[in-house]
Order: sequence, then C-alpha cells, then structure tokens
Amino acid sequence: MLEARKLAELVGVANKFASRIMIQMDGKTVNAKSIMGVMGLGMDVGKQIEAEAIGADEEEALNTIEEFLTEQ
Repeated sequence: MLEARKLAELVGVANKFASRIMIQMDGKTVNAKSIMGVMGLGMDVGKQIEAEAIGADEEEALNTIEEFLTEQ
C-alpha cells in the first residue's frame, strides 16, 4: 500500500483544482479530495485505478493526477 504521506500528497494535488475528482479502484469510488476516502482504497503500486473529473479545469486536473500517480 502507498504510504500515508504519498496519499496525502495526492489529496493535496487534487485539492488544487476546482473540479470534482473521483478515483475508482476495485469497484469502489471515492472523492480524491478526501484523505479518508483515498486511504480507504488501499492504493498500491501497480494497481489500476480510474479517475474522473468534472468541472472547469477537469482536463488539467486529470493530467496532473495521472502525472503524479505515474511518478510513484
């Protein structure tokens, strides 16, 4: 599982955007701006996730989230 610090960084990245950002893994969907939700997913290196953003800056948000996650 990704360490709590990395998950907190992900939440921080998501919170920079106005768009609503959701992350889905193993059939569970959570708000990417919620540390408790993100920690509850049990994200780990190599796991496949899907992200969705809805809002004015959705494209930039998704690109930034993808970039952050692929660096891990």
